[in-house]
Amino acid sequence: MAITLTETAADRVNEFLSKRGKGVGLRLGVRTSGCSGMAYKLEFADRIEEGDVTFQDHGVTVLVDAKSLPYLDGMELDFTREGLNEGFRFNNPNVKNTCGCGESFHV
Repeated sequence: MAITLTETAADRVNEFLSKRGKGVGLRLGVRTSGCSGMAYKLEFADRIEEGDVTFQDHGVTVLVDAKSLPYLDGMELDFTREGLNEGFRFNNPNVKNTCGCGESFHV
């Protein structure tokens, strides 16, 4: 099982953590939401919680709760810029379908 980051995503996460002045890494997860069933959760983690699974990539610690891990296994997190828009992109091989607005997904 693994979660990876592109070098661009890792640089962006490290930049955000540096500006925050604290944090042990990036917490990824899923929650029930939207018309397709699940949506991604992304937040900065100030501590490792009991039950977290941790991954290291490009100097970034990624934390995932055990319930979310089966839905995220094999995912690559990227950071992209397209015109005036920028943000994290979830390249998740487990996704079978997404909703029309792109807010939620189904595995």
